[in-house]
Amino acid sequence: MYAMYPQTKIDKLSPFLKYLSKNQNSGTEYLPSLTDISKELGRSVSTLREELEVAKALGLVEIKPRVGIKSLPFTFTPAVSKSLTYALSLNKGAFKQFSDLRNHLEASYWYQAVSGLTTEDIAALKEIIQRAQRKLYADPIEIPHAEHRLLHLGIYAKLDNIFVQGILEAYWDIYEAVGLNVYEDRKYLQRVWVFHQQMVDSIVQGDFAAGYHALITHLDLLFQRDPKNVNIPFE
Repeated sequence: MYAMYPQTKIDKLSPFLKYLSKNQNSGTEYLPSLTDISKELGRSVSTLREELEVAKALGLVEIKPRVGIKSLPFTFTPAVSKSLTYALSLNKGAFKQFSDLRNHLEASYWYQAVSGLTTEDIAALKEIIQRAQRKLYADPIEIPHAEHRLLHLGIYAKLDNIFVQGILEAYWDIYEAVGLNVYEDRKYLQRVWVFHQQMVDSIVQGDFAAGYHALITHLDLLFQRDPKNVNIPFE
């Protein structure tokens, strides 16, 4: 799946992560016990346990009691989310910087992303718009946050870049953490979803330039919005 590089390129990996990467390439789902790995690598179980916790934090493994250590497919999201959460604990203003990065990524990859969408993908985007509209005009209003996340990630779902995907997914994780998903200004939300409608309509019509313009206007609107009470959970 990934290009192979000379051994010197991965020397910074711990012995356990090197072992895990080889196991991932072999297609084996569950790893041997730490005792067995300890014998194979010549490292103590206690040291491997520490390295295992790092792998778990990076989303590379899942530990199930009485079942074992499960090797997971690589995703960039956990590493980005945890690093960003720490950055926000030091400086709440870091979210705006990360939001700016995310906006530039969506803009840069717009044409590549939408050109890869299938008929089924586009139908799913239209359904998301319909669900969001029903929520927005309900009494009382329902915040279509789940639809907001699904729409943006759905547009970029076919983009063949695991690092861009990881950053975009991490953005929505932190978006929820800082409380932007509970914003209740109906007029603001309705305005946001007008742009979403324009984006999807443009994709349906194959007018990607018009969709790009709606995206940029929409992102500028979101970027001006700052959370009043940022609360980052440490989990």
